[in-house]
Amino acid sequence: MSLAILVLRLVVGILAFPMYLLNLLGMWNWICKKWFPYFLSWFTVTYNEQMASKKKELFSNLQEFAGPSGKLSLLEVGCGTGANFKFYPPGCRVTCVDPNPSFEKFLFKSVSENRQLQFERFVVAGGENMSQVADGSMDVVVCTLVLCSVKNQEKILREVCRVLRPGGAFYFMEHVADERSTWNYFWQQVLDPTWFLLFDGCNLTRESWKTLEQASFSKLKLQHFQAPLSLVLVRPHVYGYAVK
Repeated sequence: MSLAILVLRLVVGILAFPMYLLNLLGMWNWICKKWFPYFLSWFTVTYNEQMASKKKELFSNLQEFAGPSGKLSLLEVGCGTGANFKFYPPGCRVTCVDPNPSFEKFLFKSVSENRQLQFERFVVAGGENMSQVADGSMDVVVCTLVLCSVKNQEKILREVCRVLRPGGAFYFMEHVADERSTWNYFWQQVLDPTWFLLFDGCNLTRESWKTLEQASFSKLKLQHFQAPLSLVLVRPHVYGYAVK
């Protein structure tokens, strides 16, 4: 790591000293868990507006993975506020998993606004351990803006494979590290430690496509693109789906 990055990280750390102090005192995690759902409820509205065409494209063939009954059983991992609900096909049976119980009231607001869906339940759990979801019980698993913050990407993808039925699909859309030769990647490295603390464990420099490529899916359709977002740091994205 270059000296310039280390120096700039120190400068950013000094500017964000109150947050680091609260973290040192063991208070920041509690504060973050409480405020983050409010931030995300605002952010996802903007994100959906700017990414609507990409999300519609991504989820356009969801129904193809429905079971023999014609009903699609879908699990969303890291559901947050339920921002993806409006893109799911009518009649879809939705189960949600998220480790932060503070999202519940925002999630149920989204449920009330999307009556075309059949909401099953909300499970408070991390994606790395979804033991309350049965083996092979899901047609589709969805994960958007989640792999950036999970503790163990390999473990969460193993859990995804476990809960998917044979032939089921995993849909993803994630912000990732930019190309290493870019200035954006330079600033991603500078801001990553403070960003991680401020945004509840989110990483700017993860190369999540590598983990997806190494997972035990029979088929992977993955594309890189620059998202049409206002914030340059999170413009680099990957999206697509994988079949078990």
